[in-house]
Order: sequence, then structure tokens, then C-alpha cells
Amino acid sequence: MTALGLRRAKGASVLAALVSASCGAPLMKLPAGPGTPASDASAVIAQATSACRAINTITLEMSVHGSTGGRRLRGRLTAGLARPSSARLEAVAPFGQPGFMFVANGGDASLLLPRDRRVLEHGKPADVLEAVSGVPLDAAGLRSLVTGCANTPDASDAVAIGDNWRVAPDDADNVYFRRDSASSSWRLVATARRAQWRAEYSMFDNNLPRVVRIASQPPGQFDLQLDLSQVEVNVPLGPEAFTLQQTAGADPISLDELRRSGPLGEK
Repeated sequence: MTALGLRRAKGASVLAALVSASCGAPLMKLPAGPGTPASDASAVIAQATSACRAINTITLEMSVHGSTGGRRLRGRLTAGLARPSSARLEAVAPFGQPGFMFVANGGDASLLLPRDRRVLEHGKPADVLEAVSGVPLDAAGLRSLVTGCANTPDASDAVAIGDNWRVAPDDADNVYFRRDSASSSWRLVATARRAQWRAEYSMFDNNLPRVVRIASQPPGQFDLQLDLSQVEVNVPLGPEAFTLQQTAGADPISLDELRRSGPLGEK
């Protein structure tokens, strides 16, 4: 068991395994147009984000499939995330040790390749995670992604596009809220980071997404779908969960080398 005590799925592939499947389906069609000022934006944002804003810690499994860097992949990760910016990811292997172990605290991250006995001791979380997955997210961004949450959406600058869409700026992002009808609840269904990527959230359970898709914009760099399961929120996660415990004797690996020959690179 890991420091998180997370469940491991038997028979799951290592994240780096190449497969023939990819996301393929078109992205959601988001509303366009100038819209009109949304006088109900504060209430919409509060309703759509109430569940995710109550989360201080979360553990889960992610079945990942799609493509990154021109390579198709399928795998399974276990994850533990905590406010404000702590994360642990492990690539589950069908046998033996994990494919990789990633931990982040604040602005510092480390990554261990247990099978190769290689370790990157310190790096920026977004840089390290991008090196192994192709997706440039830090720990806080990863937590927002898997919980389908916004950071600080600006209700004063939100717009209404029709009766069932609201769009608000959120720092570097635009966040999209939708309801199915006038009697339905509002949900955050998409986040767009300008000229970098967009994420879509679906299959909600207790107002939290169970399917997340993140794709680079413009397309081509990555397109991944995360199917989330075994979700537990606000479970105790001590500082040991976000520390690598097995680095003795491991040889260092640089970020550039990790990009070239890490779990998703050429061996």
C-alpha cells in the first residue's frame, strides 16, 4: 500500500502502454456571442460549485485514455490531492512497482521511477507533470480539474447566453455553466484556458464529475479522458502522503531527460 492507502486495480495497464484507442469524439459546442450581463451570476456560481468548494482532500482512481505527444495511451492512476496545492499520483502497473510516483507540495515536485531507480528531486509541479503526461497542470490545477471546480470566477463580469448558459472569467480561464432546463440545477460543464487547453465535465454524481476530458487548444498536443472512480472526499491525508519515501540509491534524472525517456517518452 502507498502512503495514501489507495486501492489498486488489478490488471490495469501502466500509463505509458500504447494502445489503439483515443478520445476521438468531438468536443462540446460551447456558446458564442457577446451575451448580456448575467444578474444571477453569483447564485449560479454558488450553486454549481458548492460541492467542489467543500472538498479539502480527495482520493480517487483515474482510468486514463487518449493521446499525448502523438502517442496513444491507456492506463490507470491512483491520486490523492489536498488544499491548497498538494498532490500524489501513482501509475498503477499490472505487476510489481508503480510505473512512476509523483508528489507535489506548493511550488516543488518530485518524481520517482521505481523500476529504473531514477528520481527527479525538485522541479516545478506543472513542468514535472507535463513531462510525464503532456498536460501542464500543477497540484492545485489538477485538483480543480478532477473536481470540476472554478477558482475565483468573476460574477460581476459574467454574461448570459440564452436561458441556460452562463459564462464567467476566472483568472486565466473562462468557465461555462449550464442547466438543462429552468427547473434544473446549474453545473460547471467546461473550462477554457486561453490558447492552451479546455476541459469538459460530465456524468455527475453528487454534483461532482465522474468523467473529465482535457484537450489542448489548438488541438494536437494532447487529448485525454479521465474516468474517475473510488472517489472519497475529505479523508485524512498527512504530509507523508506527499513525500517520496523510496529514493535511497536512486540515480538523478533531469527534467529534459524525463521528457525524452520518461514513462511517455522514447526509452
